[in-house]
Amino acid sequence: MNPHQDRYLQELAHLDRLANKMDRAFRVPGTSFRFGWDSVLGLIPGVGDTVTLVPSVYIIGRAHGLGVPTHLLARMGANVAIDWATGLIPLVGDIFDIGYKSNRKNVDLLRRHIERNTETFTETA
Repeated sequence: MNPHQDRYLQELAHLDRLANKMDRAFRVPGTSFRFGWDSVLGLIPGVGDTVTLVPSVYIIGRAHGLGVPTHLLARMGANVAIDWATGLIPLVGDIFDIGYKSNRKNVDLLRRHIERNTETFTETA
């Protein structure tokens, strides 16, 4: 494994942990149903969903720093925008938040990109 691959894998592991905290930190006992801090904080009217933008934007920023192409960053941004905008709708947004898991989706997109392109893209940060 070359040093760039090792760097990408370390960054990916870090972002995986963050996405899991935000989207899958807790399990309902006796079920496979999982939710995270994104869903919990989203219950706070007015500010909860906006506060959860910070780790979401961080994930996208790190993807940018790893040289991910603009079209993939835009897709990741759309995932976050959908999660945020829908989360603002009382009750419906809270239920949607539990299932959508935008951070997990974005790290999975990044993982697939890294697995396909580790040899070809260069670090910019």
